[in-house]
Amino acid sequence: MSLLKAMKDQIIEIAPAGFYVALRVGFSFPEEELNLLPESWVEFYTTHGLVVHDPAMKWVYGNTGAARMSDIPEADPHRIRAHAAIFGLSHGAVVSIMERTDRGRRSYGLFYRDDRDFNLTDLDRLQRIMLSLHAGEDEDPGLTPAEIEALRLQAGGLRLKQVAGELGISESAVKARLNNAKRKLGARTLSQAASLAARKRIL
Repeated sequence: MSLLKAMKDQIIEIAPAGFYVALRVGFSFPEEELNLLPESWVEFYTTHGLVVHDPAMKWVYGNTGAARMSDIPEADPHRIRAHAAIFGLSHGAVVSIMERTDRGRRSYGLFYRDDRDFNLTDLDRLQRIMLSLHAGEDEDPGLTPAEIEALRLQAGGLRLKQVAGELGISESAVKARLNNAKRKLGARTLSQAASLAARKRIL
């Protein structure tokens, strides 16, 4: 189980109306994400292309730390907060994490309540959770030594046939090891798997 899924209940306790967390977002997609926002809101938000107009997302990419959405100074001409309230997302908070050594990779979360605004204790807890998730602490994907070796060789630039020759196994066995590594790491591609493994100091 990933650390994000393990911490889901802690986040729900602080943000019972729903949340979206994206971890270590690179140029195109996050290494891991969890969306527990109402499906009707996700559909409305996506259909209307609100991500490019959302003050919370503008805050995410211009700041680090934690803030109540009601305190974000960016204008909201598309009335995204008002629309969110219709879907039970009356009060929001945002957390953005990026360290100097992250080379542009940022983790962020959007969190919602329908009963009251987030207080400073809530913001502090959410920021600590996000810092832990961003660092990927305690995550052990459980790769076998054989899977690690196959991934290391593939990440080193060897083709499938070359990896098979190096390890003295069939190409189908190499594929199986690489697919297992990719699945355990929660990666979509082998290059992403190698990047995740390197970040976790497995490779």
